[in-house]
Order: sequence, then C-alpha cells, then structure tokens
Amino acid sequence: MKKEPVILITGVAGLAGSHLADYLIKKHFGKVVGVIRNDTGSDIVKHLNIEIRECDLTDPIGAERLIRQTKPDYLFHLAAESYVPASWNAPIYTMRNNIFPALHLFEAIRLNKLDTRNQLAGSSEEYGLIYAEELPIKETNQLRPLSPYGVSKVALDLLGWQYFKSYGMAIIRTRCFNHIGPHYHRPDASSDWARQIVAIEQSRQEPVIRVGNLKAKRDLMDVRDAVRAYWLAVTMGEPGEVYNIASDEAVTMQHVLDTLLSLTEIKIKVEIDPERLRPSDVEILLGDSNKFRKLTGWRPEIPLKETLKDVLDFWRAL
Repeated sequence: MKKEPVILITGVAGLAGSHLADYLIKKHFGKVVGVIRNDTGSDIVKHLNIEIRECDLTDPIGAERLIRQTKPDYLFHLAAESYVPASWNAPIYTMRNNIFPALHLFEAIRLNKLDTRNQLAGSSEEYGLIYAEELPIKETNQLRPLSPYGVSKVALDLLGWQYFKSYGMAIIRTRCFNHIGPHYHRPDASSDWARQIVAIEQSRQEPVIRVGNLKAKRDLMDVRDAVRAYWLAVTMGEPGEVYNIASDEAVTMQHVLDTLLSLTEIKIKVEIDPERLRPSDVEILLGDSNKFRKLTGWRPEIPLKETLKDVLDFWRAL
C-alpha cells in the first residue's frame, strides 16, 4: 500500500496556515501535521482535527526533533512574525523569529537526508520601494525592502536559494501579495476595520473607525485563493524558482474601507490615527503572477467584496 504523504505546516494557527490545513484536509491530500509555538494557538486549530505539535522553531534541537519524528514529504513554512508595523517596534524579535526557524528546518531536513519538498512563504514586502516604470512587479525586480519585516523576508528568500544551490534541496519560494480573510488572530487593516465596525454595531465602541494610510494601493486576494496556490507551488513548482502569487490588480485602502462601510447600516466616522502610520510605507504593490499562472493554471476566484463580507460576518459571529 502506498504511504500517505505527510504534510507539515508551520504556523498552522495563522491566517494562511489554518486555511491551508482546512483546504488540504477537505481535499484528502495527505496526513496534515500542524506546528504551533505553544498552546496559545491550540484553540484556533482545534476544529481542524489534525495532529498538532508544539515546537519553538528558534530552537535548533526542537526543530531537528520535529523533522526527524514527522519526516514530512511536504513542508509549508508559514510560521513568522507577519505583522509589518510590529517589526518597527521589535526588529530584533522579527529577525530572530523570521530567519532562524527556516535555517533550523532546512538543516534538520539536510541532516536527516529527507527528500522533502518545501514551500517557503516569502512576501511582496520584499520588493519595498517600487518605481512607476517597474509596475506590475515581476520576480526579477530589484528587492528594496522598506521595513524590518521586509528585510527578514529577503533574508529568508536568499536562504532558501542558498540551500537549493548548495545542497540540491527542493525549495520553492513564493512571494505572496496581500491576502486577507476570516481569522481571529490577524491584525491586518481589513480585519481590524471589520472588528471595529462590529464593535460599533454592538454598541461596544463609539461610531468612529481609526485608520492609517488610506492612499496606499495593495494587490489583495482571498486567503482561500492563496492557499490553493501554495499547494500548486509545492507540487508543481520548480525547485530553486521564485513565484509571485497575486491578484494582478491594485486597489486603494480607501476602497477597502468604503466597501466594508457599505456592508453595514451604521453611520460611521473615519479618523486618521497617527499611531497607525508607518515610518516609511510602500505606496503601491501590484504584482505580476503570469509566471505562476502559466505554470499551474491558477487564478483567484473569490471577489474582494465577498471576502470582506466574510470577514465582517466572522467577527459578527464571535
């Protein structure tokens, strides 16, 4: 009998990790093992009915034990400090938690001589400063990160490349543009605004939403579309290659906010909160995912308004 593939997901309690686990289970692609750092994430993933391992991936011994015991056929490395604004306040923490875990996992796979196929989750934040003539952004664009988070993801990207070149490890790098969707622990702007709208609807907050930069343009997609792309990347992607995963359309954050406000009957005032503004911000992120689409046939399927309605309904149901 053919062995059921073992699929290891680090950061399974996060937005992408939990939706990826849900997708893989529904598709019966293999045995899914999720990794959380400690039991604070256990409540988020308990509905998934998968094997959960606690492991601090910044500990090389713990990471090696995890890989030796699970022997994954596929590894989705999604664990990270992913909240960009927080990286300004804690750059050392961000670097430590976004670089060392991948290094420890790669070393563990190498030392255990496994043929694991690895999907290394990068970010569009790696591109950073973009000039008008460079849009839409291709994988070949120069990387000019504008945040500590972006720098950490560039380091991760290069680490994956180095392990592929040095040891022939099957590492497929993805640079996913902004993905949003229903989830409890996800402090992105759309989820934060939806949470505030629901608090106002329930009379737990005055009818005022506090926001950051609304002029920024972002390439947004539903997280459920993103995780479909992750599976295609790890199974169809060429080791050593890097792929943009994007909607290939950019909308202003003002448009996102206006769409959310159109989904409630409450009249709400909007105020700029200086605390929500970044020291430097990427003005526009517009991806070109043609390389990935040609390889896999993938394309986003869920409209932005539907995604935002799902996010609102998620907070309303809590």
